[in-house]
Amino acid sequence: MKQFLLILLVLVTIPLVSESSKKKKKVKTKPVPIENKLIDYSEFKRIVNRSEGEREMHRLTEDQFLKLMSEEGVVLLDARSENRFRLLHIKGAKNLPFTEFTKESLADLIPEKKSKILIYCNNNFEGNQEAFAAKSPAASLNLSTYNSLKAYGYESIFELGPLLDVKTTVLPLVTEKPEKVETP
Repeated sequence: MKQFLLILLVLVTIPLVSESSKKKKKVKTKPVPIENKLIDYSEFKRIVNRSEGEREMHRLTEDQFLKLMSEEGVVLLDARSENRFRLLHIKGAKNLPFTEFTKESLADLIPEKKSKILIYCNNNFEGNQEAFAAKSPAASLNLSTYNSLKAYGYESIFELGPLLDVKTTVLPLVTEKPEKVETP
């Protein structure tokens, strides 16, 4: 009887131990990376991580932003779409939509890598949804713009920090009138 129970115990235990071993042996394999020399996620993460503390120190109040706008050589960059820019933007801003960022287009607009650059985006203004359509906070254009400028080697980037009402802000907002097409 003891032998029978011992054999039964062994027969029941072996499959359990074997099943447990199979589960442990299932190792998740990493996918084979798809090579593309024009996409570098590791460098992107490095830039984001490296610039996190600096970016926070370079976020400005409305008054600080306004004061810096008046300094010689400062570039005020609006990376929103051309359509939204034309609807309403900070006076003196240069428009280069984020989707148009290239080494050449940025160099044309901002030739000096050490230039002070001021940025703002949709998520800095409320009160005009058409011109400043808010994005998801984690998808704020300021975040992408800041890190892209860093990736292109720009060193002195400052960001408008607060959410401002278009009706009460001290920043000078202007509309760009569509160019008139003369009819013959």
